[in-house]
Amino acid sequence: MPAMVSSRFLYCLYPILFLMINQALGQVPDFLHHFCVNENGNYATNSTYQTNLNRLLSSLPSEKNGDGYGFYNASYGENSSNEQIYAIGLCRGDVMAEDCRTCLNNSRYALPQRCPNQKEAIGWHDECMLRYSNRSFYGVMEASPSFYVQNPNNISSSGLDGFNQELRKVADRIRNEAAAGGSLRKFAYGNASVPTSQTVYALAQCTPDISKQACSDCLGGAFVDIHKCCEGTEGGRVFSPSCNFRFEVFSFIDPTTFTPLTSPPGPPPVPLSMPPSVSSLPPSNNTTNTSQGSKSNKSRIVIIIFVPIIASLLLAMLMCFCLRVRKARKKIQSSLVPGEDADEMGRVESLQFNFDTIRVATDDFSEANKLGQGGFGSVYKGRLLNGEEIAVKRLSVNSGQGDLEFKNEVLLVAKLQHRNLVRLLGFCLEGIERLLIYEFVPNASLDHIIFDPIKRTQLDWNRRYRIIIGISRGLIYLHEDSRLRIIHRDLKASNILIDEEMNPKISDFGMAKLFVLDQTQGNTSRIVGTYGYMAPEYALYGHFSVKSDVYSFGVLVLEIVSGQKNNCFRHGQNVEDLLSYAWICWRQGTASNLIDPTLTNGSRNEIMKCIHIGLLCVQENIADRPTMNAIVLMLNSYSVTLPVPSQPAFFRDSNVGSDMSLGWRNSSEVMTTGSDRSKSSSVKAPEKEVSMITEVYPR
Repeated sequence: MPAMVSSRFLYCLYPILFLMINQALGQVPDFLHHFCVNENGNYATNSTYQTNLNRLLSSLPSEKNGDGYGFYNASYGENSSNEQIYAIGLCRGDVMAEDCRTCLNNSRYALPQRCPNQKEAIGWHDECMLRYSNRSFYGVMEASPSFYVQNPNNISSSGLDGFNQELRKVADRIRNEAAAGGSLRKFAYGNASVPTSQTVYALAQCTPDISKQACSDCLGGAFVDIHKCCEGTEGGRVFSPSCNFRFEVFSFIDPTTFTPLTSPPGPPPVPLSMPPSVSSLPPSNNTTNTSQGSKSNKSRIVIIIFVPIIASLLLAMLMCFCLRVRKARKKIQSSLVPGEDADEMGRVESLQFNFDTIRVATDDFSEANKLGQGGFGSVYKGRLLNGEEIAVKRLSVNSGQGDLEFKNEVLLVAKLQHRNLVRLLGFCLEGIERLLIYEFVPNASLDHIIFDPIKRTQLDWNRRYRIIIGISRGLIYLHEDSRLRIIHRDLKASNILIDEEMNPKISDFGMAKLFVLDQTQGNTSRIVGTYGYMAPEYALYGHFSVKSDVYSFGVLVLEIVSGQKNNCFRHGQNVEDLLSYAWICWRQGTASNLIDPTLTNGSRNEIMKCIHIGLLCVQENIADRPTMNAIVLMLNSYSVTLPVPSQPAFFRDSNVGSDMSLGWRNSSEVMTTGSDRSKSSSVKAPEKEVSMITEVYPR
C-alpha cells in the first residue's frame, strides 16, 4: 500500500516536474489547446510568407506593439501582396508584464511547430493566447474555434441549484464589467459565497479590440457553452479567439497584480506580497545598520550559491523517481487500452454511481422505462433524485462487449467533450452489473426519424443539413482535435442521437479504437460493426483508419438525403442498394431522383453537393476518399471545386466474387428485421451488429 501511495504521489507531481524540467532545459511547454486552421491554405518552407511570419512573431511581444495591459497587436508584409500577416497576443489580466512576454515568446516558437506551414493558427496557454493569420481580424468578434476544459469534481446535488444561481449572478456581473473595460483591457473577476459553504471564483476577459456589445455577446456564448459542458462541476473554462471565461471553487488569480485602468498605461506593478528591492530601502546612518547590511550581503551570497545547487540535486532525485514510476507504468499500460494509463480508472471513480441509485432511478429497470434493445444490452430511461433525466445502458452478461470494451467506453467517453458527442455522466460496476449512464437525449436516434415516413417530414432540408454538418464536426473532433486520434468504427443512423434542438450527437464508443496522434491506421482480427456502413477494407481484411469512418459518414449522408436505408432503397416498386442506385443516377445525370420526395424546400445546390460528397466518401480506393477536414470545407464553402467521384466500393464489383456479394446482401436483410422490435432509444436503437472472427491478418 505505501508503494502505491508513493507512486500516485509522484504521478501527481509529474506535471509540475515536467514544467520544471522544461524550464531547466529551455524547452517550450505545450499549449492547453491549439487549432491549425486549414481554410486559408498553407505556405511553402523558406517562402516570403514564412520569413514574414518569423519576423512578425519575433517582434510581437515588444512594448511598441503592446498597450501596457497585456494586449499585443501587429502586422507585417506589403499591403498589396498576399504575404501580409496579422497577429495578436493576449495575456490574462492578472499576469505580470514579464511573465506575459515570456508566455508569448514560448508561444511564438511552439505554435508554428504545432501547425507547420499553415497560414492561420491559434494556441492557448494558461496565461496567454497567440493568434496569427493572413487575414485581418482586428476588431472582429470571433467565437470559433473554441474549446473547454472541465473540472472533474462534481458539486453535491443538494447544493447544485444554489451554486448555479450564485454562479450566474457573478458571471453576469463580471460580463458587464469586462465588456465596459474600454480599448485598453476588457477583463474582470469576482467571487460569491454559495450554499455549499464554498466560494465560487470567476474570470471573464475579451480582446480589447472588439466593441462593448461584441464582448458581451462573446461572453454570453461562452456562458452557454459553460452551461452545456460543465454544469454540476466545481469548475470549467471556455476559450475562444475573442473571449474566455473560467470559474472554480478556489482562487486561481492574483488580484494584487491586477492594475485598475484609472492609472496611465504601463506595466503592472510588482505584487504587494513581494519584498521591496534593495534600491528602495532607506540609506543607513549608523554602524549597526552597516554591520547588519554586511551580514545580509553575506547571507545573500550564500543563498545565491547554495540554493541552485540544492535545487538541482532535488530535481535530479525527483527525475530519478519519475523515471522509475514511468517504467513501472509502462508495464501496466501494456495490459490496458492504447493511450490509457494505470491511474485512468481512478480518475473516473468520481463518475461512479451506486447500483441502487440507478435501480431506483429506472424503477428497477422496468419495461415501462425500457427505451430499446441493442446488441450489447438494453437501454432504460431514468430520473435521478435531483430530477435529472438519464439514459442507462445495461450491458448484458453474455454480450460481446467484455471488460476491455467496457473500460474502453468509460475511459474514452469520459474524456470526450464536444457538443456533437453524447455526454457520459457516469458508470456503475457492481458484481456482474455493468452500467453506462448518459445524458438523456429526448428525440431518440436519427434512424427513428429519418426512416419513418411520417416523422421524417419534421426534418426539412435546413435541419438535415445542420445534422450532416454537426456529425462532420463531431468526427473532426474524434479524428483531429481530441487528445488521442479516435476511430469510431460503428458510425450509423442509430448511433446518431438528436437533442431537443435537433442537433446531432454521436454515441456508442464501445467499439472505438484509440490511436496516438501520428498513427493513422491499424489492423484487427475481430471485426465489429454494421454491414452496409462498414468500409470494404475493414469488413474483408480488418484494415481500419480514419477513412473507414469517412466511408460510414458517406453512407449516412446519402441516407439523410434520400430518407431511406442503405440496404433497402425503394424506387417505385423496385428495392435496390442505395449506393448502387446513387452511382447509377450520378452517371446518368439524374441524381435528383435520389432526393427524398418530402423535401419540397431547401437549396437544390446544397442537396446535390451533399450527394456529391457522399459519393466521394464511399469510393473504393481509400486514398480517393476525402478527410473530414476536407469534407467540412466542402460543406461550408461554395467556391471549392469538388473532384469527380469514382465508382463506389461495391463488394460485388470487388475481387471477392459473387458469393461474398450474396452473403453481404443476405446478412443485411436478416439484420434489418432485428431493429423492428425496438422502442425509441435515447442512447442507441438496436441495430444489426456483426462480430466476425477472421484469421487473414491476425494482430
